[in-house]
Amino acid sequence: MRYKRFKNADVDISSLAVGTWAIGGARYGETDDESSVKAIRAMLDGGVNIIDTAPGYGAGHSEKIVGQAIKGYNRSKIYISTKFGTGNMTLAAQKDPENYSGRDGTFENCLYQCEASLRRLDIDYIDFFFVHWPDANTPMQETMNALNYLKKKGLIRYIGVSNFTKEQIVEAEQYAKIDVVQLPYSMVNEYEKNLMVWCHDRGIDTFTYGSLGSGILTGSIRELPDWPANDIRYTFYDFYKEPKFSKCMELLGSMDILSEKIHKPLAQIAINWSTQKDYVGTALCGVRNTEEAKGNCETFDWQLTEEEMKYLDDALAKVDIESHKQVSVHGNQKVKKN
Repeated sequence: MRYKRFKNADVDISSLAVGTWAIGGARYGETDDESSVKAIRAMLDGGVNIIDTAPGYGAGHSEKIVGQAIKGYNRSKIYISTKFGTGNMTLAAQKDPENYSGRDGTFENCLYQCEASLRRLDIDYIDFFFVHWPDANTPMQETMNALNYLKKKGLIRYIGVSNFTKEQIVEAEQYAKIDVVQLPYSMVNEYEKNLMVWCHDRGIDTFTYGSLGSGILTGSIRELPDWPANDIRYTFYDFYKEPKFSKCMELLGSMDILSEKIHKPLAQIAINWSTQKDYVGTALCGVRNTEEAKGNCETFDWQLTEEEMKYLDDALAKVDIESHKQVSVHGNQKVKKN
């Protein structure tokens, strides 16, 4: 396993992180709790020291699975990342569902969701606590004050923001030290690259999600899938829709050639392409079984050469996925009714 020194947080984090959105079991394909626990443990045994989750992943179910998986492990050696401020687990969603904007970054909710996550995870503190999405209806100062309060109380160690713009990060920095950001990034989505580089230069390291393009970079799907219309891989990502799907398939063809030459699977090639970049702190990858977990960890037994990296970059330039509009995570949110 390779590790990177996170500058602002001042800790060593594995280049691979356990992503747990899918194992929450909500609109993300079939899951099995027992297999999920085993997969997480296989990642930990493979040298991964960071697990990312959120209360919105299956209405708290993902956090409970993570809590089960880390039992028996040295807690001081494992970094837990979770989030607050979006979904149906917030106070705002419970108090006034009719006028709920989908975001709740209030001081009260921050404390409430932190305590709830601690219970589900069955731990005493959270290492990385993220604002899951910015809340336009709550002053940034209020949200950051809540995080500073939790940090002072020892309930969280590091402050993170997820899906924030550059301007929102700058505003947040007026009130709190931002240690990490979480943004989408992979071979098929470099939309946030400039923001990641900017953050890296400021000592803010990045957790990348969608690191395997919601599975498309594994090469296991070569035809448009027939999933339920509300599957998150349809509704949140756009890789399984035309014209981007065909562009991704063209890229996979180039990756197949390299895979055959170096005898490495596509998923490992994609993870190495990403994590060998300085501005990528750790790449979140979801796993459903021990086979996937072990395969992902084996990525770090080798590295892509400069020539191989250039080959992949040239293949990306030829395919020109960027010419097809990326799904921006900075979309408009509903404003509360008066």
